[in-house]
Amino acid sequence: QAQLVESGGGLVQAGGSLRLSCAASGRTFSIRGMGWFRQAPGKEREFVAAVSWSGGTTHYADSVKGRFTISRVNAKNTVYLQMNSLKPEDTAVYYCAAGGLGAVPTTWSDCDYWGQGTQVTVSS
Repeated sequence: QAQLVESGGGLVQAGGSLRLSCAASGRTFSIRGMGWFRQAPGKEREFVAAVSWSGGTTHYADSVKGRFTISRVNAKNTVYLQMNSLKPEDTAVYYCAAGGLGAVPTTWSDCDYWGQGTQVTVSS
């Protein structure tokens, strides 16, 4: 079993930055790929970024490439999403998710565990 708790969401002006954190419990965190997904009102949930268990491989949605950075510190059981140059279209609930053992989750179905989400609102 694993539990994921997101934090760091909030309200920010366009062009600003936020850093989301996801604290994970469970002994298998360090061998799971981790991902961030988001869902805006009235829209389908979409992939944002993912990182391999070692941190050596990352994937990003085209819409966030060059602006967002995913990273992890296994010693702290924590994964981060640094979001820069935020745009109003980044407004959504952001979810942290843990992939299957050894997998890098780029789709919701790749994930075994999910957090409750944290709201990010970007004003224009």
